[in-house]
Amino acid sequence: MSRRRADAGRNAEDSVGAPAGRHLGRRAPQRILQIIAVALTTVLVAGVGFASVQLLRLQGNVATQPLNLSTDQNEADTADIDRDPVQILVLGTDTRAGADNAAYGGAEFTTETGNSDVMMLMHLSADRENVTMVSFPRDLLVPLPACLNPETGTLTPSQDLAMLNGALGNGGPGCTVAAINELTGLKIDHFMMADFNAVKELSSTLGGVEVCVNDAVEDAYSGLSLPAGTSEVEGEQALAFLRTRHAFGDGGDEGRIRAQQSFMASMARKIQNEGTLTNLPRMYAIAETITRNLTVDDGLSQIPDLLRLADRLKDVDLAKVAFVTMPVLPYEPDLNRLVPDAEPAEELFEALVADRSIVGEPEPEPSEAGDPSGTTGAFASPDAEPTDEPVPDFDPAAVPFTIIDSSGATDRGEEIQDLLVAEGYTQAVVTDDVATPATQLFVGTGYEAIGAVVAELFGLDEVQVLSSPATVGLALNVGTDFTAGSTVDTDGLPPALTGQTADQVTCQS
Repeated sequence: MSRRRADAGRNAEDSVGAPAGRHLGRRAPQRILQIIAVALTTVLVAGVGFASVQLLRLQGNVATQPLNLSTDQNEADTADIDRDPVQILVLGTDTRAGADNAAYGGAEFTTETGNSDVMMLMHLSADRENVTMVSFPRDLLVPLPACLNPETGTLTPSQDLAMLNGALGNGGPGCTVAAINELTGLKIDHFMMADFNAVKELSSTLGGVEVCVNDAVEDAYSGLSLPAGTSEVEGEQALAFLRTRHAFGDGGDEGRIRAQQSFMASMARKIQNEGTLTNLPRMYAIAETITRNLTVDDGLSQIPDLLRLADRLKDVDLAKVAFVTMPVLPYEPDLNRLVPDAEPAEELFEALVADRSIVGEPEPEPSEAGDPSGTTGAFASPDAEPTDEPVPDFDPAAVPFTIIDSSGATDRGEEIQDLLVAEGYTQAVVTDDVATPATQLFVGTGYEAIGAVVAELFGLDEVQVLSSPATVGLALNVGTDFTAGSTVDTDGLPPALTGQTADQVTCQS
């Protein structure tokens, strides 16, 4: 039995410049835009230290555009960087304008703005102890506000339902800001926008980022070449990591965003663990790369303000840095499009508007009857007992179960086997493998409900549970993050959300 996803049935990856569909079939180079936002965002999350003698040079690098182009924009001041919650929208544009971008084909995207195929909203709590990064799928259908193009004076009328990533073409990033303000109820204070070239430069400046894949990847179209397990990627390989369409998930937004979030978490860990924040020459190189590849709003172009913000973020607990995907559902008239999943999306945005953390133990709120043991925060605790899904009726002794000991700890596989046998999984057998960083549960077809029971048994989050048609029954890969105890030591995200925290190590399938 193998814990790896079967390679059979995967299509060849999109070649550069090939025609693209939407949702389950897209232009592969556009996927690399996710990594641009990954790099920019994680540097802010981890904190950026600038050498003060270089401030004027850095300031001169930055290009700016207006923050909000909505005809109904709120003229209120942006947040106080020292005291208020701050919302920063990170955009990746698929423009092919410029020599560096033209190499990726797609002549129809030669306009200066293109579409925003990466849209991530970073919420920084007022106390700077929590960071929440919300990814918006590129195929999301939402209302778009009327926007006034500052360059041409052209007014784009409002639309009842349109692609969110198309807002950028209605005048620039300020129109995407207006659309997400309307969608979330938040007020975005700043934006950052970058093109294709930023990822190559920044990933190389950082010295590479560790990524993990469950299966070896050889993709002649994107150029991605990775063995199973962990690898360091930078430059063109960093681009290729998120360019590969069918290597991860089903080729839709879910698999790409999962890879993006994993990359961001890995980068945050690298920056903290390697002492990057105290290495001024290296931090200046990062700052130089970022400012040279960015378009921002006027407020975010002020380097001294960024200095103060970065100083307050440099010691953030990675367990309180959350990467989540906006809850969405397929759009029934066109399953290649998505719409908001209203209830959990509303809860997520209400939590951010109220500046509440979405990880860890939420503060209790009284129920309608005044019972203090009623609801808990905006979401249920990750450790809360499920109340709306019945436990499946099954015989654990009938479940095929493989334990793959990749922990590197002596006899760890046998310890997990003893735990499973005590729960009735008497078919559990142990195999050994090379050490891998992430504990994951691979769930064979037809075993999804049982997989959920086992995931709860070991305290696994959704991001650690993967569908695996190649697996018969269940296979638990015990990684180096699970060398002791009976449950994986992580707070994770509440069940209503998909994503991970920065301290969680994940691999792609």
